[in-house]
Amino acid sequence: MPTWGEILKELNETKNLAGTGPDFDGVRKRYVRALHELTGRAVIVYATAFLESRPIQPIDLQISLADVPGFMEAASNITERKLDLILHSPGGSAEAAESIVKYLRQRFDNLRVVVPVAAMSAATMVALAGDEIVMGQHSQLGPIDPQFIIQTPEGSRSSPAKAIINQFELAKRQCSENTANLTAWMPILRSYSPGLLTQCEESRQLASTMVSSWLSTYMFADDTDGVSKAETVANWFADYDYFHSHARRVGREQVEEKGIKVIPLEEDNALQDAVLSVHHATMHTFARTGAMKIIENHNGRTWARVEKQIFIPTINAPSPNPAPSGAPALNRAERRRQQRAH
Repeated sequence: MPTWGEILKELNETKNLAGTGPDFDGVRKRYVRALHELTGRAVIVYATAFLESRPIQPIDLQISLADVPGFMEAASNITERKLDLILHSPGGSAEAAESIVKYLRQRFDNLRVVVPVAAMSAATMVALAGDEIVMGQHSQLGPIDPQFIIQTPEGSRSSPAKAIINQFELAKRQCSENTANLTAWMPILRSYSPGLLTQCEESRQLASTMVSSWLSTYMFADDTDGVSKAETVANWFADYDYFHSHARRVGREQVEEKGIKVIPLEEDNALQDAVLSVHHATMHTFARTGAMKIIENHNGRTWARVEKQIFIPTINAPSPNPAPSGAPALNRAERRRQQRAH
Protein backbone atom coordinates (compact mmCIF):
# COMPACT_ATOMS: atom_id res chain seq x y z
CA MET A 1 0.00 0.00 0.00
CA PRO A 2 1.35 3.44 -0.88
CA THR A 3 1.63 5.32 2.39
CA TRP A 4 0.56 8.94 2.90
CA GLY A 5 4.15 10.04 2.27
CA GLU A 6 4.60 7.82 -0.79
CA ILE A 7 1.45 9.22 -2.42
CA LEU A 8 2.71 12.72 -1.65
CA LYS A 9 5.97 11.87 -3.42
CA GLU A 10 4.01 10.46 -6.35
CA LEU A 11 1.96 13.65 -6.57
CA ASN A 12 5.04 15.84 -6.52
CA GLU A 13 6.38 13.94 -9.53
CA THR A 14 3.25 14.64 -11.61
CA LYS A 15 1.94 17.71 -13.42
CA ASN A 16 -1.64 18.74 -14.01
CA LEU A 17 -2.92 19.61 -17.48
CA ALA A 18 -2.05 23.27 -17.00
CA GLY A 19 1.46 22.35 -15.89
CA THR A 20 1.07 24.52 -12.79
CA GLY A 21 1.30 21.89 -10.07
CA PRO A 22 0.77 18.25 -9.05
CA ASP A 23 -1.99 16.29 -10.77
CA PHE A 24 -4.22 15.84 -7.71
CA ASP A 25 -7.29 14.95 -9.77
CA GLY A 26 -5.48 12.45 -11.97
CA VAL A 27 -3.80 10.58 -9.12
CA ARG A 28 -6.93 10.49 -6.97
CA LYS A 29 -9.17 9.28 -9.78
CA ARG A 30 -6.67 6.56 -10.68
CA TYR A 31 -6.86 5.15 -7.16
CA VAL A 32 -10.67 5.33 -7.12
CA ARG A 33 -10.68 3.40 -10.40
CA ALA A 34 -8.26 0.84 -8.96
CA LEU A 35 -10.65 0.19 -6.04
CA HIS A 36 -13.46 -0.47 -8.50
CA GLU A 37 -11.31 -2.85 -10.54
CA LEU A 38 -10.44 -4.76 -7.37
CA THR A 39 -14.01 -5.25 -6.13
CA GLY A 40 -16.08 -5.05 -9.31
CA ARG A 41 -18.44 -2.77 -7.42
CA ALA A 42 -19.32 0.83 -8.21
CA VAL A 43 -17.45 3.36 -6.07
CA ILE A 44 -18.59 6.79 -4.93
CA VAL A 45 -16.38 8.88 -2.67
CA TYR A 46 -18.08 11.39 -0.37
CA ALA A 47 -15.41 13.27 1.54
CA THR A 48 -14.98 16.68 3.14
CA ALA A 49 -11.99 18.66 4.40
CA PHE A 50 -13.23 18.74 7.99
CA LEU A 51 -9.85 17.68 9.41
CA GLU A 52 -7.97 20.49 7.67
CA SER A 53 -6.62 23.32 9.83
CA ARG A 54 -7.47 26.09 7.35
CA PRO A 55 -10.56 28.18 8.19
CA ILE A 56 -13.65 26.80 6.44
CA GLN A 57 -17.25 27.66 7.20
CA PRO A 58 -18.82 24.62 8.94
CA ILE A 59 -21.84 24.75 6.62
CA ASP A 60 -19.54 24.06 3.65
CA LEU A 61 -18.42 20.79 5.26
CA GLN A 62 -21.77 19.47 6.42
CA ILE A 63 -24.10 16.98 4.79
CA SER A 64 -26.78 19.14 3.21
CA LEU A 65 -29.55 18.96 0.65
CA ALA A 66 -27.16 20.61 -1.81
CA ASP A 67 -25.23 17.31 -1.87
CA VAL A 68 -28.09 15.47 -3.57
CA PRO A 69 -27.25 16.86 -7.04
CA GLY A 70 -23.67 15.80 -6.38
CA PHE A 71 -24.73 12.22 -5.76
CA MET A 72 -26.95 12.33 -8.84
CA GLU A 73 -23.99 13.52 -10.89
CA ALA A 74 -21.74 10.80 -9.46
CA ALA A 75 -24.33 8.08 -10.12
CA SER A 76 -25.30 9.28 -13.59
CA ASN A 77 -22.81 7.17 -15.56
CA ILE A 78 -22.72 4.11 -13.28
CA THR A 79 -24.22 0.86 -14.56
CA GLU A 80 -23.33 -1.40 -11.62
CA ARG A 81 -26.05 -2.10 -9.06
CA LYS A 82 -23.73 -2.69 -6.08
CA LEU A 83 -22.08 0.34 -4.51
CA ASP A 84 -19.16 1.00 -2.20
CA LEU A 85 -19.65 4.42 -0.60
CA ILE A 86 -16.37 5.80 0.78
CA LEU A 87 -17.60 8.08 3.57
CA HIS A 88 -15.50 10.70 5.37
CA SER A 89 -17.65 13.39 6.97
CA PRO A 90 -18.36 15.21 10.26
CA GLY A 91 -22.10 14.93 9.65
CA GLY A 92 -24.72 17.60 9.08
CA SER A 93 -28.45 17.64 8.47
CA ALA A 94 -30.39 14.49 9.39
CA GLU A 95 -33.08 15.48 6.88
CA ALA A 96 -30.48 15.78 4.12
CA ALA A 97 -29.03 12.40 5.13
CA GLU A 98 -32.51 10.95 4.72
CA SER A 99 -32.75 12.32 1.16
CA ILE A 100 -29.32 10.94 0.25
CA VAL A 101 -30.08 7.51 1.72
CA LYS A 102 -33.41 7.32 -0.11
CA TYR A 103 -31.73 8.20 -3.41
CA LEU A 104 -28.88 5.71 -3.03
CA ARG A 105 -31.13 2.87 -1.85
CA GLN A 106 -33.40 3.37 -4.87
CA ARG A 107 -30.46 3.65 -7.25
CA PHE A 108 -28.46 0.63 -5.99
CA ASP A 109 -29.45 -2.88 -4.90
CA ASN A 110 -26.64 -3.24 -2.38
CA LEU A 111 -24.89 -0.53 -0.37
CA ARG A 112 -21.63 -1.13 1.44
CA VAL A 113 -20.36 1.87 3.42
CA VAL A 114 -16.58 2.15 3.86
CA VAL A 115 -15.29 4.37 6.67
CA PRO A 116 -11.56 5.00 6.15
CA VAL A 117 -11.29 7.29 9.20
CA ALA A 118 -14.47 8.98 10.50
CA ALA A 119 -18.16 9.21 9.64
CA MET A 120 -19.80 11.14 12.45
CA SER A 121 -23.30 12.29 13.41
CA ALA A 122 -25.51 12.37 10.28
CA ALA A 123 -22.75 10.51 8.41
CA THR A 124 -23.13 7.72 10.98
CA MET A 125 -26.82 7.67 10.12
CA VAL A 126 -25.93 7.19 6.44
CA ALA A 127 -23.51 4.39 7.36
CA LEU A 128 -26.22 2.61 9.35
CA ALA A 129 -28.41 2.63 6.23
CA GLY A 130 -25.97 0.30 4.49
CA ASP A 131 -26.16 -3.47 4.14
CA GLU A 132 -22.79 -3.65 5.89
CA ILE A 133 -20.02 -1.31 7.04
CA VAL A 134 -16.29 -1.66 6.41
CA MET A 135 -14.17 -0.24 9.25
CA GLY A 136 -10.50 -0.35 10.20
CA GLN A 137 -9.17 -0.53 13.73
CA HIS A 138 -8.67 3.23 13.52
CA SER A 139 -12.10 4.01 12.02
CA GLN A 140 -14.91 5.56 13.97
CA LEU A 141 -18.59 6.37 13.89
CA GLY A 142 -20.29 8.71 16.36
CA PRO A 143 -23.48 9.44 18.30
CA ILE A 144 -26.49 10.58 16.28
CA ASP A 145 -28.20 12.78 18.88
CA PRO A 146 -29.28 16.01 17.15
CA GLN A 147 -27.58 19.35 17.77
CA PHE A 148 -29.21 22.77 18.03
CA ILE A 149 -27.83 26.26 17.45
CA ILE A 150 -28.83 28.57 20.32
CA GLN A 151 -28.54 32.35 20.05
CA THR A 152 -27.06 33.87 23.20
CA PRO A 153 -25.86 37.38 24.09
CA GLU A 154 -22.33 36.07 23.54
CA GLY A 155 -23.19 34.70 20.07
CA SER A 156 -24.30 31.39 18.58
CA ARG A 157 -23.71 28.23 20.59
CA SER A 158 -24.19 24.61 19.53
CA SER A 159 -25.70 22.21 22.05
CA PRO A 160 -27.03 18.63 22.01
CA ALA A 161 -30.81 18.47 22.10
CA LYS A 162 -30.80 16.24 25.19
CA ALA A 163 -28.40 18.59 26.99
CA ILE A 164 -30.89 21.42 26.45
CA ILE A 165 -33.69 19.27 27.86
CA ASN A 166 -31.55 18.16 30.82
CA GLN A 167 -30.58 21.74 31.59
CA PHE A 168 -34.20 22.89 31.55
CA GLU A 169 -35.17 20.12 33.95
CA LEU A 170 -32.30 21.16 36.23
CA ALA A 171 -33.50 24.78 36.12
CA LYS A 172 -37.04 23.74 37.04
CA ARG A 173 -35.81 21.63 39.94
CA GLN A 174 -33.46 24.25 41.37
CA CYS A 175 -35.99 27.08 41.00
CA SER A 176 -38.74 25.06 42.67
CA GLU A 177 -36.40 24.30 45.56
CA ASN A 178 -35.37 27.94 45.95
CA THR A 179 -36.97 30.78 43.99
CA ALA A 180 -33.83 32.87 44.49
CA ASN A 181 -32.16 30.63 41.92
CA LEU A 182 -34.40 32.10 39.24
CA THR A 183 -32.18 35.20 39.08
CA ALA A 184 -29.19 33.12 38.04
CA TRP A 185 -31.19 31.04 35.57
CA MET A 186 -33.04 33.84 33.74
CA PRO A 187 -30.18 34.82 31.34
CA ILE A 188 -29.99 31.20 30.20
CA LEU A 189 -33.72 30.61 29.95
CA ARG A 190 -34.19 33.77 27.86
CA SER A 191 -32.22 32.08 25.06
CA TYR A 192 -34.83 29.28 24.86
CA SER A 193 -36.96 30.19 21.85
CA PRO A 194 -40.66 29.18 21.69
CA GLY A 195 -41.02 25.52 20.82
CA LEU A 196 -37.33 24.74 21.44
CA LEU A 197 -37.88 21.96 23.98
CA THR A 198 -40.53 20.30 21.81
CA GLN A 199 -38.22 20.53 18.78
CA CYS A 200 -35.40 18.96 20.78
CA GLU A 201 -37.51 15.99 21.79
CA GLU A 202 -39.01 15.48 18.33
CA SER A 203 -35.61 15.73 16.62
CA ARG A 204 -34.24 13.05 18.93
CA GLN A 205 -37.17 10.83 18.07
CA LEU A 206 -36.75 11.52 14.34
CA ALA A 207 -33.09 10.48 14.34
CA SER A 208 -33.83 7.23 16.17
CA THR A 209 -36.85 6.45 13.99
CA MET A 210 -34.98 6.97 10.72
CA VAL A 211 -32.01 4.82 11.72
CA SER A 212 -34.24 2.13 13.20
CA SER A 213 -36.23 1.97 9.97
CA TRP A 214 -33.11 1.70 7.81
CA LEU A 215 -31.54 -0.99 9.99
CA SER A 216 -34.66 -3.16 10.02
CA THR A 217 -35.19 -2.71 6.26
CA TYR A 218 -31.63 -3.38 5.13
CA MET A 219 -28.92 -4.59 7.50
CA PHE A 220 -31.23 -6.60 9.82
CA ALA A 221 -33.75 -7.57 7.13
CA ASP A 222 -33.03 -11.30 7.56
CA ASP A 223 -33.01 -11.27 11.37
CA THR A 224 -36.09 -12.75 13.03
CA ASP A 225 -35.92 -10.03 15.69
CA GLY A 226 -34.70 -7.37 13.25
CA VAL A 227 -37.25 -4.71 14.19
CA SER A 228 -36.57 -4.79 17.94
CA LYS A 229 -32.83 -5.12 17.36
CA ALA A 230 -32.87 -2.10 15.04
CA GLU A 231 -34.75 -0.02 17.61
CA THR A 232 -32.30 -0.95 20.36
CA VAL A 233 -29.27 -0.04 18.23
CA ALA A 234 -30.79 3.25 17.02
CA ASN A 235 -31.71 4.31 20.55
CA TRP A 236 -28.20 3.50 21.77
CA PHE A 237 -26.55 5.66 19.09
CA ALA A 238 -28.94 8.50 20.00
CA ASP A 239 -28.38 8.24 23.77
CA TYR A 240 -26.65 11.47 24.83
CA ASP A 241 -26.84 10.46 28.50
CA TYR A 242 -24.62 7.48 27.65
CA PHE A 243 -22.08 9.20 25.38
CA HIS A 244 -22.01 12.63 27.11
CA SER A 245 -20.47 14.14 23.98
CA HIS A 246 -21.59 14.41 20.37
CA ALA A 247 -17.99 13.97 19.22
CA ARG A 248 -17.44 10.73 21.16
CA ARG A 249 -15.69 7.95 19.25
CA VAL A 250 -17.64 4.78 18.50
CA GLY A 251 -15.03 2.23 17.46
CA ARG A 252 -15.35 -0.97 15.49
CA GLU A 253 -15.47 -3.16 18.57
CA GLN A 254 -18.43 -1.26 20.00
CA VAL A 255 -20.22 -1.39 16.66
CA GLU A 256 -19.69 -5.16 16.43
CA GLU A 257 -20.97 -5.64 19.98
CA LYS A 258 -24.29 -4.10 18.94
CA GLY A 259 -24.73 -6.74 16.23
CA ILE A 260 -24.06 -4.41 13.30
CA LYS A 261 -22.62 -6.14 10.25
CA VAL A 262 -19.03 -4.93 10.16
CA ILE A 263 -16.22 -6.07 7.85
CA PRO A 264 -12.76 -5.48 9.37
CA LEU A 265 -10.72 -3.58 6.78
CA GLU A 266 -7.54 -5.39 7.83
CA GLU A 267 -8.95 -8.82 6.88
CA ASP A 268 -8.34 -8.12 3.17
CA ASN A 269 -4.93 -6.57 2.53
CA ALA A 270 -5.75 -5.71 -1.08
CA LEU A 271 -8.97 -3.96 -0.08
CA GLN A 272 -7.22 -2.12 2.74
CA ASP A 273 -4.51 -0.91 0.36
CA ALA A 274 -7.03 0.28 -2.22
CA VAL A 275 -9.30 2.06 0.28
CA LEU A 276 -6.52 3.85 2.16
CA SER A 277 -4.85 4.89 -1.11
CA VAL A 278 -8.10 6.57 -2.16
CA HIS A 279 -8.33 8.24 1.23
CA HIS A 280 -4.71 9.47 1.23
CA ALA A 281 -5.02 10.87 -2.30
CA THR A 282 -8.24 12.65 -1.33
CA MET A 283 -6.71 14.14 1.82
CA HIS A 284 -3.76 15.46 -0.21
CA THR A 285 -6.25 17.14 -2.53
CA PHE A 286 -7.86 18.90 0.44
CA ALA A 287 -4.49 19.85 1.96
CA ARG A 288 -3.07 21.53 -1.13
CA THR A 289 -6.04 22.83 -3.11
CA GLY A 290 -9.13 24.89 -2.39
CA ALA A 291 -11.38 21.81 -2.43
CA MET A 292 -13.68 21.49 0.60
CA LYS A 293 -15.97 18.64 -0.49
CA ILE A 294 -15.65 15.96 -3.17
CA ILE A 295 -18.27 13.56 -4.51
CA GLU A 296 -16.65 11.36 -7.14
CA ASN A 297 -17.17 8.00 -8.85
CA HIS A 298 -14.87 5.37 -10.32
CA ASN A 299 -15.59 6.55 -13.86
CA GLY A 300 -13.96 9.88 -13.10
CA ARG A 301 -17.13 11.92 -12.79
CA THR A 302 -16.68 14.53 -10.06
CA TRP A 303 -18.81 17.09 -8.21
CA ALA A 304 -16.81 19.31 -5.90
CA ARG A 305 -17.20 22.37 -3.70
CA VAL A 306 -14.18 24.65 -3.90
CA GLU A 307 -13.35 27.77 -1.93
CA LYS A 308 -13.99 30.97 -3.86
CA GLN A 309 -10.90 33.00 -4.52
CA ILE A 310 -11.44 36.69 -3.84
CA PHE A 311 -8.90 39.03 -5.39
CA ILE A 312 -8.25 42.21 -3.36
CA PRO A 313 -6.43 45.01 -5.22
CA THR A 314 -3.16 46.23 -3.77
CA ILE A 315 -3.60 49.37 -1.69
CA ASN A 316 -0.95 51.22 -3.67
CA ALA A 317 -2.12 49.97 -7.05
CA PRO A 318 -2.01 52.65 -9.78
CA SER A 319 -5.24 54.28 -10.93
CA PRO A 320 -6.64 52.73 -14.14
CA ASN A 321 -6.71 56.26 -15.65
CA PRO A 322 -3.70 58.07 -14.21
CA ALA A 323 -3.37 61.80 -14.64
CA PRO A 324 -0.80 62.91 -17.23
CA SER A 325 2.73 63.21 -15.92
CA GLY A 326 3.31 66.58 -14.34
CA ALA A 327 -0.42 67.53 -14.33
CA PRO A 328 -1.98 68.22 -10.91
CA ALA A 329 -4.68 65.82 -9.75
CA LEU A 330 -8.23 67.11 -10.19
CA ASN A 331 -10.71 67.14 -7.32
CA ARG A 332 -14.29 65.92 -7.77
CA ALA A 333 -15.80 69.34 -8.57
CA GLU A 334 -13.13 70.06 -11.19
CA ARG A 335 -13.65 66.69 -12.83
CA ARG A 336 -17.42 67.34 -13.11
CA ARG A 337 -16.85 70.79 -14.67
CA GLN A 338 -14.44 69.22 -17.14
CA GLN A 339 -16.97 66.48 -18.02
CA ARG A 340 -19.74 69.07 -18.58
CA ALA A 341 -17.42 71.07 -20.86
CA HIS A 342 -17.05 68.03 -23.10
